Amino acid sequence: MSTTPPLIPLHTALVVLDCQPAILAALPDGEEREGLLGRLERAIADVRANGGTIVYVRLGFTEADWDAIPAANKAFLPMAQHRVLHDGDPATAVHERLAPQAGDITIRKTRHGGLATTDLADRLLERGITALVVAGVSTSGSVLPTVLDAADRDYQLYVLSDAVADPDAEAHNILIHRVFPARAHVIDTVELRTLLQAG
Repeated sequence: MSTTPPLIPLHTALVVLDCQPAILAALPDGEEREGLLGRLERAIADVRANGGTIVYVRLGFTEADWDAIPAANKAFLPMAQHRVLHDGDPATAVHERLAPQAGDITIRKTRHGGLATTDLADRLLERGITALVVAGVSTSGSVLPTVLDAADRDYQLYVLSDAVADPDAEAHNILIHRVFPARAHVIDTVELRTLLQAG
């Protein structure tokens, strides 16, 4: 029998990170990407059906954002130099299969973590959200800092093991099996449905 605590849908948000065509393109073509999108679709539908909140966090830059990136930022300086992931580019929108609906929260960020450069924590507080289920891409890019930050903020925290992906399979496996379990409940999309219904 599972010892993972059930989710109370009213206080639960599914956080879908960086599921944008420009970022999904880094994953292998074909079955892996399609499978991920399918599992994300089902997770979103389950959370919605049970009365939970869906949060979409997307990476996108304005000219001012690019100009504000300092030379010391090794990860983001190349994005500024090459002017990639412009906020207005359709490739930075949430993937059409996962399109936001009325009542969802959509957040634009300018760094890896979903909480660091956004007002997401305030918006979750307004809705009484105390549990986060984290999904999306990439495991070592946006998922890792979001999980670390959310753990420090004392959320009841879950990671959807079959709804996160990374171009680096080794990094993904280390995070899923060795890093995340110390900070979050690592579950899959089937268990998500069970935990929502149990709450």
